[in-house]
Amino acid sequence: MPWKYNGATLKEGREFTGTDGTQYPKVWMRYSDSQKSAIGITWEDPPASEAAFDDRFYSGRQADGTLVPKSLTDTLWVDSDGDAVTDPMTGAQGVTRGLKYVNVAQTKRTAADKLAAHDWYVTRNAEKSTAIPSSVTTYRDAVRTKCAEIETALNGAANLTAFMALFENEMNSDGTIKTIAKINDWPDEI
Repeated sequence: MPWKYNGATLKEGREFTGTDGTQYPKVWMRYSDSQKSAIGITWEDPPASEAAFDDRFYSGRQADGTLVPKSLTDTLWVDSDGDAVTDPMTGAQGVTRGLKYVNVAQTKRTAADKLAAHDWYVTRNAEKSTAIPSSVTTYRDAVRTKCAEIETALNGAANLTAFMALFENEMNSDGTIKTIAKINDWPDEI
């Protein structure tokens, strides 16, 4: 988080004066690590309570820095006595959707978007009996199959760690992608 000099936090894009009177320009961030070290600029990791977190899976941090995980499953609204709380919009008991529900719904939307680009073939076939190219039917079948696989993987995640693994690419030692994350492993578009 903060770069420090002589115990003070430096602001990125702002010049500063060294203890010996040297004026350092606002581009001091461009200095190499060795140049920063020679000047006396150091990096200080933020306290755990201020560290960034992945808000796809966590809703925040507790005072001690512990991450607050989002629920994998839907959570019904209840008051402090455990009684149901009604959602004023629906009149039914309120529910906060869990990660599985939210991501399965997003997966279905992604599949629908991918299929929509070729829906005109289906419409033309229904109206004019014009054959749908086999490459299109193959692609559409592959999208439906992949959607089902992703939904099964999301719903089958036993815990947050397993769920999060579905969103991670497997990398080669050179930094290139070895295996695309399960959630993003859709057929190549045609």
